[in-house]
Amino acid sequence: MPFQTCTYIMTNKPRGLPYIGVTSDLLKRIYQHREGIADGFTKRYNLNKLVLFEQFGTMERAILREKQLKRWHRQWKLNLIEATNPRWRDLAEDLGFEPLR
Repeated sequence: MPFQTCTYIMTNKPRGLPYIGVTSDLLKRIYQHREGIADGFTKRYNLNKLVLFEQFGTMERAILREKQLKRWHRQWKLNLIEATNPRWRDLAEDLGFEPLR
């Protein structure tokens, strides 16, 4: 399934720590987060559940949105997630990934 450039939010639990990223290959990026392939913030805090993603036509627009979201207060980010994903489901399952244990 092809995806446009995306801004996305990963977390480890409902209302948990939100990580905001940008990618041109969402499926590959989800896999990397789930498998802990890259050392860093998401691996350290086990942020492996996709709770929100927004598609954009260009990388420039996605990066602008990522920067905007990173400046937001925590509660604003939580409100954004809950507006479209109130149960904090792992949206990666809708994209063909197995449920996490």
